[in-house]
Amino acid sequence: MGRIRRSFTREFKLAAIREVEAGKPIGYVARQLEVSTNLLHRWRQELRERPSGAFSGNGKRMAVESREAELERKIGQMTMENDFLKKLLSAFEEREKHEGGGRQSMKRYVKNKGR
Repeated sequence: MGRIRRSFTREFKLAAIREVEAGKPIGYVARQLEVSTNLLHRWRQELRERPSGAFSGNGKRMAVESREAELERKIGQMTMENDFLKKLLSAFEEREKHEGGGRQSMKRYVKNKGR
């Protein structure tokens, strides 16, 4: 199965380079934009070598594609969080069942403390 080669607009590339030039770590910017660090280095080098002629191609990254990927990541993250919380709740319920309930033991603690 072949990979689909993505293409990016000039504005996208310039915005990415501005992020890096503003002091953000290149790895962080690459992860946020879902591109490789090598690609960001290449774009920055091309802009330095030919400021006026850099990125003259017909790049076009669809906004829908980017938004869809972002939403899929969020769904995955939320699913993982839900699974974690369900396991945690189950563990608390199981512990409470084995200990005879948290409220009764707390009442005994308060009663004994007052003596």
